[in-house]
Amino acid sequence: MSDAERPDLVALTALEEVVNRLTGELAGWRRRALAAEHDRTARGATTDAVVGRERMVELESHNSELVKRLDAATERLRAILARLAFLEEQAAQEDVSR
Repeated sequence: MSDAERPDLVALTALEEVVNRLTGELAGWRRRALAAEHDRTARGATTDAVVGRERMVELESHNSELVKRLDAATERLRAILARLAFLEEQAAQEDVSR
């Protein structure tokens, strides 16, 4: 049996090819990751965090304003419902007195 016909050597050769392809692919991913990291650093790594924090503060403020408006609307609705209940009670008393 020659070396080219041995199944273990054929499998080893196939494995070497797969490892070589994976090594090349990994190197490509690493280059892309390093380039992205460099771009992020060049922009200023804190920029995203600062923008995110500012947006969060803005949204929290807006949310607080909306909660206040909702509370005020709820209070107005309660007043309208109380007035409606009073008017219904008054109308019912007028019906009874007739």
